[in-house]
Amino acid sequence: MNSTQKESLPSKPNTMMGHDAFFKLLIAQMKHQDPTEPMKASEQVAQLAVFSQMEQSVQMNTNLKELLNSNNLAQASSYIGKNIENVDGSMSGIVKAVQVSSTGLTAITAENQEIPIKTGIRVSS
Repeated sequence: MNSTQKESLPSKPNTMMGHDAFFKLLIAQMKHQDPTEPMKASEQVAQLAVFSQMEQSVQMNTNLKELLNSNNLAQASSYIGKNIENVDGSMSGIVKAVQVSSTGLTAITAENQEIPIKTGIRVSS
């Protein structure tokens, strides 16, 4: 199979439902129930419990991400004043600052080099 044939193959659809879609579906189901056969109270309580549990899971995930980012920044800030060398050894210097960007943490050296903080860097006193 050549590269042209590979590109024309259908991709596997994403079967995971996001939390927003789940919330919308649950609310729509509750809004549009059949008035001649309303949902039993026990079913409604069960759905509300699932809704609440899903909300709490989303919030916990957000909090864990923030905690991880904060922990990583605290660890990276301990590099200030120390010598850092990137993974391949092509850049090094004394860290004067650490910054957070969309790509992750970066050490700024005294020579204004930006060294990504990732697995494999070397830090020394």
